[in-house]
Parts: sequence; C-alpha cells; structure tokens
Amino acid sequence: MAVTIYSEGKLMHRDSSDDNTSTPYEGNKNLDRRNFLSLGLGLGLGVLLNSCTNNAITRLDGSPLAPGPTSHLYATEADGIDLFIEQTPVLINGRVGSAITVNGSLPGPVIHMREGEEAVIRVHNRLKDSTSIHWHGILLPYTMDGVPGISFPGIAAGTTFTYRFTLQQNGTYWYHSHSGMQEQLGLYGMLIVEPAQVDPVAYDQEIPIVLSDWTFEDPHQVMRNLKTSEGYYNYQRQTLTNIDEQMQEHGLSLGAVLKQRLAWQRMRMDPTDISDVTGSTYQYLLNGRAAETAEKHLIKPGQRVRLRIVNASAMSYYDIRIPGLPMTIVQADGQNVQPVEVDEFRIAVAETYDVIISIPDTKRAYILFAEAMDRSGFAMATLSPPGNPTIPEPPPLRRRPLLTMADMGMMAHAGHSGHKSKMSKESHDQNMAHTQQSVENHNDHIETNNNQDKKQNRLLPVEGLPEKLNHGSSNHGPGSITMGDTAYRQLDDPGPGLGDDGRKVLTYGKLKALKPPPDRRPPTREITMHLTGNMHRYIWGFDGKKWSESDMLLFEYGERLRINFINDTMMNHPLHLHGMWMDLYANHAYHENPRKHTVNIQPAELVTVDISADAPGQWAFHCHFLYHMDMGMFRTVAVVRSLEEGPIHVR
Repeated sequence: MAVTIYSEGKLMHRDSSDDNTSTPYEGNKNLDRRNFLSLGLGLGLGVLLNSCTNNAITRLDGSPLAPGPTSHLYATEADGIDLFIEQTPVLINGRVGSAITVNGSLPGPVIHMREGEEAVIRVHNRLKDSTSIHWHGILLPYTMDGVPGISFPGIAAGTTFTYRFTLQQNGTYWYHSHSGMQEQLGLYGMLIVEPAQVDPVAYDQEIPIVLSDWTFEDPHQVMRNLKTSEGYYNYQRQTLTNIDEQMQEHGLSLGAVLKQRLAWQRMRMDPTDISDVTGSTYQYLLNGRAAETAEKHLIKPGQRVRLRIVNASAMSYYDIRIPGLPMTIVQADGQNVQPVEVDEFRIAVAETYDVIISIPDTKRAYILFAEAMDRSGFAMATLSPPGNPTIPEPPPLRRRPLLTMADMGMMAHAGHSGHKSKMSKESHDQNMAHTQQSVENHNDHIETNNNQDKKQNRLLPVEGLPEKLNHGSSNHGPGSITMGDTAYRQLDDPGPGLGDDGRKVLTYGKLKALKPPPDRRPPTREITMHLTGNMHRYIWGFDGKKWSESDMLLFEYGERLRINFINDTMMNHPLHLHGMWMDLYANHAYHENPRKHTVNIQPAELVTVDISADAPGQWAFHCHFLYHMDMGMFRTVAVVRSLEEGPIHVR
C-alpha cells in the first residue's frame, strides 16, 4: 500500500548566498517579560561559577565553546533567528573529538518562543552533508517538522532552510537533527515556549538542564559493533568469578543462581542487558559537561527554582535525584501536571520534566545527580547558595540492576526477586472483569494489523482497562524474539533498580493532567502494535518488520484512535509520535490521564494511548533510541481524509 500526501505549499528554501550578512540574534528585546528579566537570559541567578578556562568543551584554537546552554535566542521576536550548523573540534575531559554544533556550542542555544506567535528560524547548513532540525513535541504543519524523506527533502550542504510556524502550546521541549547520526554527534538543544497567559507554575528562577551522551567513536562504528555482538558494550555481565557476589546480592543458594543462569542461557538473553550502549564508550554530559568538570549554579535559599530537564541522549536513560532535597514534578513533556513530590525519577530518552526545588537557608550545596540507568556512569551539577558552602561529594554509583523472569512477562518464573510481583492486587481485581472482553476485542489485531482500516463504530471504554493481556506466540518471524506470552500494565512500577530503597519515585501512574486537555472523546477504533527486536542480529521494528518492510500506518483525519503497545523485547523503548499528542492511559479519570509526546514502554509492558488525528500530512513515529530507529523501529503515519479515499491536500 502506497499513500502519497501532497502539499501545495512551498518549502521556502533560500540560497545561502542570500544570507552572507546574517548573524545570530543574541539580543534581549523584551526585558519586561517575567522570565526574561535576568540578563542571564533565563538562568536568573543560576550564573555559572566556573570560568571559561574550566570549560568541559573548548575549541582547539583556544576560543571557548559555551559550557552549556548559556546562549539564548528568541525565535518569535522580530526578524526571527539564525542557526548555523557546522563541524566543530572539541575537547571533552582531555580528549579531542569532533562535534556537530549549533552556533558553535554543544548543546545548542536555548531557543525561546511565545505561545500564539510565529517563530521564524533560518537554518544555515555549513556541513558537507545534508542536515535537518526537528522541533520535538511541537505542533506545526508537517512540512515544518524537519524529517527528511517524510516532511521535507532535508537541508542540503551549503543551503539555508527557513522554518515558520505558529506556536499552539507552551512548555519545555527540545530540538535535534533527524539526519543520519547527527543527534549523537551533538546537534540538539532546548526549546522553551512561554505561555500566552499566566503560567500556573510559580517560580523565581529557572535553570535549563540538557542531559546527553557522547562517544569518541564514530556512531556508525558503534552500530557495526552492535551488529557484530549484541553485548559489545556490556561490561557488567555475570561470570563465574562473581557468582559469590550474586548469591549474596539476591540471598540465593549456589543451586538457585546456577538454575537462573541456565534459564537465561536457554533464552539466549542476559539479565544485565539494561542498556545497549554503556559507559564503556559513553561520556555522560549535563549541559555539555562531564561530571569531572560539572557546572555550578548559584541559588538563593528559599526561592522556588524551576529545573527544566531534557534528556537529549541517543541511548541513555537517567535516574535523577538531589540527595537531601525533595523535588516537585510540575510538568511532563511540556504539559502541566498536578504537582507530585518525589525523591527520584527516571527520564527516558526524549522525555522532558520540569521540577520545582527550594534549598533551605543553609551553607550547604547540593548535587543534582543523573545516574545512568545501568549504573555505568553519571552526569551532575552543583546547586549552591551564595558564599562558600560545603560542596558534597557525589553519591557512589549504585549496584547495577538485574532483569528478572518477571521483566520478560514470564510470571510463572518470576520468583521472589521479580519486581513485577509488586502489582497491586486490589488494582488487579478491580480490572479483571474487563480482561476477557478486552482479550476478545484484541484477538483480531494481535497477530497482524490487517483489520486496522476497518471502522469499529463503537465507543471504546476509557476506564478500567485490563491489567494484562495473554497474547501467546507472535509469529513475527526472524525480526522478533518473543520474551513471554503475557504483557501487563506497569503504571506503578518505576523500573529495574528503583523503588526498593525507601525513596519516593515517580511513575506514570502518579502523573495527572493539571487541567482537562482538549478533545477527550472516547476512541472509536483501536489497533495493537508489538514492539519487536532480535538482539543477535540487532534489528528492531514493529510487528516483526523494519521500516523498509512496512506499509504506512493510516489515521483518519478527525478520528479518536487507540493504540495498544505490547513490548515483546527485553529493552525499554521510548516511543515518539510526531505532530500529535498521545493521551496515556494511567488508570485515572479520563480527563486526568496525562498527555505526552514520548511514552516509555518497559519490557513485557502493555501500554495504551489515545490519539486525536488532527494533523493532516505525513508524520514520523519511532523508537527514540537512535540505533533502534536506524535499524528499523520506525513507521510513517499518514493522516488521511478517510481510510477509503486517501490523502488530504495540505496547504
């Protein structure tokens, strides 16, 4: 099935020779706006205490690169802004590398926009290859979405492309390249969309935090290594030499440990395979700095400080905490949520969270600690009151977590260590009445999506969805190694390595929309998609197929559609839908379920999202692990006039 979405508009290319006199706009034209009051341009009193000579990233010619997002641009001001994409030599922790930078910095500058106003952004490509910028989480015409081959041709070397779109939302978002491996090489930065009305989140100061991962290897070599050996970067595997440690860690006998080992070997899997790419090659960065040269932010005691946190990594999840200081989550993926106080939260690749903190009136500094999910490293920053406070040592890395049989959906083999067994019995019992009907509803979709084009013409339930789904073998071919026959909801499970130490940890089940989002009609059509992969061949996809083997996924313009995701793999997958929101089923009242642009799917998890298909055009839908996306975990979504009549002509 081939569907073409036509656009009668122009892509607004401009020859780079027309822009020889263009320079980046760095002025602050609206000092009267609340969040632009500080000459620190969004950092408020969070001025970096380190001098330029201590930059983690520095040009080899001696001129400094910005040590983080210290440059701020204003895309909805008069004349818009200019972004220059170029290859830049960098020095990271004493080693020389080559980054793709925006206006000479890694991360790129923080770009401010204002809700209801038009952004104008001229992107000048000074690379030898084509490039692009995708505005992650921003609602806009699909021709401005920045995905080569789907929404536009890309920005050829030596040319300029002008993005123009009007902001329909506010909140914390980010931007990144959608060309090749450029995202891994440094082409990313933060977006802040200021609200047109009064911001419901009160704060005195804000600090942008961009987390990322950096490798000195060529990203294409990283891919070749993963194709050669799925455990190439896993230096934490269990061996005979550490079998005593495993017995003590889990309180198991030698026989029980050996039995578990044999079970994993029969499945050709490894319980330590938490991350495909690890600290064995990665430097973990916070605002462009490794932990050894972490930046310091000055904070007045008693003030409300807003941390805008983006995970711009290619492959790394972070567990974030500030030892000794609680955090209040106020926004997820740019959407305001009812405040949730936590001690720690996990941020998936491409997610954003806004957090409010306040340090007490003391002379003590605090560490913002972002620990890699597999415990192979960390990034950090210091939050410090004025004066000469005591700077604490960063906490030690915790023991790396282990996957269990329960993580694989094999409930009968979960054993005492299976963290999935913590599912609330009360929650399970309340929803079991719906399970059989749901299984019957899914039977037509479980093996294929052949029926996705048939209208169901019925209102689907919006509360009390089943807690688990027994789906059996998949028949998805060599593109999938199915882990287990049961998928279940994990809304209250923070994931392996979290929740067992007494800390209050954020889960999706705790996220509630601050105000009812628009269009919460019950959906009338549903499809099921399996997340599949073969680690030994390092291929990834949906329903056992790579992007090159798949048809377009059709949404009918104006419909409310439900997608049930079933993760058949042993990996987390951060799924991102371009151009539209995903309303995440979190077992709340329907109007309270959170709205997200990126949804993390844990191993053996059943996740349900509802979507308003309100954006005509072609859109990307993919796993935001860069190497999974590149190896096939990608689909093209076409929002069409009708499932029978085909494309909409977008002006």
